[in-house]
Amino acid sequence: MPVVPCPTPCPPITRGIVQFSSVEFAGLYPEFAGLTNGQMQTAFNDATLLLDNSCASRVQDANKRLLFLYTLTAHLATIEYGANDGAGNVTTPQGIVGRIDSAAEGSVSVSAEYSSTVTQSEAYFIQTKYGAKFWQQTAQYRTMHYIGPPSFGPNGPGFPWQLGFGEIE
Repeated sequence: MPVVPCPTPCPPITRGIVQFSSVEFAGLYPEFAGLTNGQMQTAFNDATLLLDNSCASRVQDANKRLLFLYTLTAHLATIEYGANDGAGNVTTPQGIVGRIDSAAEGSVSVSAEYSSTVTQSEAYFIQTKYGAKFWQQTAQYRTMHYIGPPSFGPNGPGFPWQLGFGEIE
């Protein structure tokens, strides 16, 4: 397996705001090509309510944010409209996500298990394969980031943290 070394210095991230393109979206997700431009745009607009699409977004790289937003748009379109590829193949808004846990043949019964312990947020996203993908892709952005005290402040080094715990000036 060939490995290509990183360029020095590493290229800067692309900053900006993602503009939705229904043609590009339908190209990446052909199962939604039968939706109207308005339906796709609405799903994208809803996606931007869940993932900030501004220059202050936690996902600073606009190219990466575009992929996340399109995956999230597919999730929301699936929930709201179902898949419609424009060729008569229309599916209902919900599908199976996860590992097939059990199946029966008489009167057809199938159950799937994604995980035994999920949060309410995760439960919302794992309703569709796109949401489950989005949930996994964005895991790195759902962690806490510690920001230490400043080394210099307006009133001297470490202000207002220059006093020790419990000290009085």
